[in-house]
Amino acid sequence: MLARFSLLVHIASRHLIVRRRQTLVATSGVAVGVGFFLAVSALMVGSQNDFVRQLIDVAPHIIISDELRSPPPQPGIAAYPGGAVQLHGYRIRNEVRGLKDWQRILSSVNAIPGAIGSPSLSGAVTLRLGGRDEPLAIVGIEPGLEAKVSSISDKLRAGHLDDLERVQGGVIIGEELAQRLGRGMGDIVPATAANGTTRSLRIVALVKKGNSQLGSSSGYMLLREAQSLLGRPFIINRIGVKLSDPYAAETVAAGLEARYRYKAQSWQERSADFLSLLLTRNVIMYTVVSAILLVASFGIYTAVSNSVADKRRDIAILRSMGFSQGDLQLVFVLEGMALAVIGILLGWALGFGLMTILGSLEFSIGGEIQHMPLDRSPRQYAIAAAASLAAGVLAAWLPARKASRVDPVDILRGAV
Repeated sequence: MLARFSLLVHIASRHLIVRRRQTLVATSGVAVGVGFFLAVSALMVGSQNDFVRQLIDVAPHIIISDELRSPPPQPGIAAYPGGAVQLHGYRIRNEVRGLKDWQRILSSVNAIPGAIGSPSLSGAVTLRLGGRDEPLAIVGIEPGLEAKVSSISDKLRAGHLDDLERVQGGVIIGEELAQRLGRGMGDIVPATAANGTTRSLRIVALVKKGNSQLGSSSGYMLLREAQSLLGRPFIINRIGVKLSDPYAAETVAAGLEARYRYKAQSWQERSADFLSLLLTRNVIMYTVVSAILLVASFGIYTAVSNSVADKRRDIAILRSMGFSQGDLQLVFVLEGMALAVIGILLGWALGFGLMTILGSLEFSIGGEIQHMPLDRSPRQYAIAAAASLAAGVLAAWLPARKASRVDPVDILRGAV
């Protein structure tokens, strides 16, 4: 059996060696297809992974806020569940008093393996400077905890997050807001809350422009100072949660919301629109690159078809010597597989070179030099190889199937 297979391999190899030009063209087509598949998929998947990583790291994985997804049921409906009770014209009472018993919620979060929670209080103040009013949405935080659940400390152009604890009345604002106010590091700006409380705030850090986590009219303060300024002592209205496994955020968020009834949003829920766009983008990408590989397989189909046409008498002789239809099919399928494997190896080298070139390109974004994010994982090479090999085998099998059905008697008699 092994000797028979070795003979079939020898026959297939001789066919390829004799037709060197067609072999070169077929393998070159597969190599180009695989190479550009690797380059395109590495660029698209790399940019997607980088985007998802930013979605995960830029903010807490879960945000628990003092909101309810639906108001509590009215007493009349609660008293007669399933009864013929219908209420009209009532006004829903919407109280925003912060998270009740937030210490217990925070303890439950910290009890989750690998999770850490950071309490915060958000509110609004008005900065009044030179007869001009500028709204500012402030977030009171605990710097040590906030640095563990978000990446805000990495987005600072100047200063440090810990400066909020070292400087009384310290505030962190964005560069754009500082420019509008005409203020910089260490300058003082007066702030007035809705309850009439006025404080003098000192700028201790500036956030880089274009940061999605902190808008142009937002800022950070120390939690206890924000509570004092807003007139809400010992109150928080948000808990940010970071998990060791970001992709478990939906499950953990659902459990916390079911337990405490407060709205718990995972990063997947907050970014659902972006994630759906990425899914559509993946479908388009793999359709395009698969078409590239499919076109490349036509070279294999042409090479094997020509080999079948030229070797009709040889096929008849082999059939008359006792070779079965399956043996003949295997000969030409082996030719297609050999063309595909050689093309894949050359394509891997081409793809590696293209990715090296793409990875070396530099772009200036926000004053920083950045490189294209690429996915160079073995998974991309495996996908390209599997798709090319499958297309090559199919392209070779179609003419091989035709060759195996040739009647040797008709060929040898010269009827065909």
